[in-house]
Amino acid sequence: MPEAEPTQPETPETSGGEAGRPAPEGRLKDQLKERLRARSEERREQAAGQSAAQAPREEPQRPEERLERAVRAAEQALIEYEIALETFRVEVENFSRLHHQKLGPMYARLDELDARIAEATAARTGDPEDLRKAEEARARVMPMPGVEELFHGWMDDEGLSPEAASMLTEQSVRPPQRVRPGEEARKLYRELVRKAHPDLAQEEGERQRREEFITRVNAAYARGDEALLRELSEEWAAGPVPQEQRLTRSEELYARLEWLAQRKELLSVLAKELEESAIGGMLRLAPDDPDTLLDEIAEQLLAQVAEREAELARLTA
Repeated sequence: MPEAEPTQPETPETSGGEAGRPAPEGRLKDQLKERLRARSEERREQAAGQSAAQAPREEPQRPEERLERAVRAAEQALIEYEIALETFRVEVENFSRLHHQKLGPMYARLDELDARIAEATAARTGDPEDLRKAEEARARVMPMPGVEELFHGWMDDEGLSPEAASMLTEQSVRPPQRVRPGEEARKLYRELVRKAHPDLAQEEGERQRREEFITRVNAAYARGDEALLRELSEEWAAGPVPQEQRLTRSEELYARLEWLAQRKELLSVLAKELEESAIGGMLRLAPDDPDTLLDEIAEQLLAQVAEREAELARLTA
């Protein structure tokens, strides 16, 4: 006969109670496990909260912060543009000076030869048109100085200056005629000084305003300008001009950006003028070696001088 299967000993989980329901000890273990899991999650949440509290909090951006960054970027860009423009301006100025020193005599020689050729041609033909061209060519060589340049400011289109006349006649320069304010002007002046004297001010800003106003009053009284004194009296009676409403930070930043844009536009115009100038155009042809460019131009001018001299020799032979 086969041996009987051994029966399992009863355990607290299997003994007692209804079928399918855990024993009290099993329920206790499940409750302990649930509590341990809940406590573990609570600790993790606390640790995460502490790390978040320790991390630096990002401050909310102000509405003007983006505008401020834009203004700083525009200011820096404008500074760099001004530096580049000033550098180019100095290069153009230096190149112009070198150009004049090295090539100026050659240009002058060419102008002189052109004038002589035109004069020789007019002498041979006697044509009025050739005579006119000869006069124009000579005028370019010897420009007519102005009257003031000739007499160093002693004489202009109206004649001798008072200083020059006094030196030539050994008479002192007549002092300016003194102005004697009328009675009404003196009355207005005294009233304005009594009302607007700076010592009557209680605040520094008001004192400064009064000082500026009294300066204008004194100037009008010194000229005896009664009409202006009346206007100043009406201005004082009307009171100080109310100050404009203070701009907000955003309005100030927008105004600053607008000014920077206008400044950039103005500098762009100046840069274009430099680039399109004769010297600027020549400098752009050889920005790295302008001396070589000057040498090449000098050779071309020397060749033109030789041609003009040959032509003049032919005409005067």
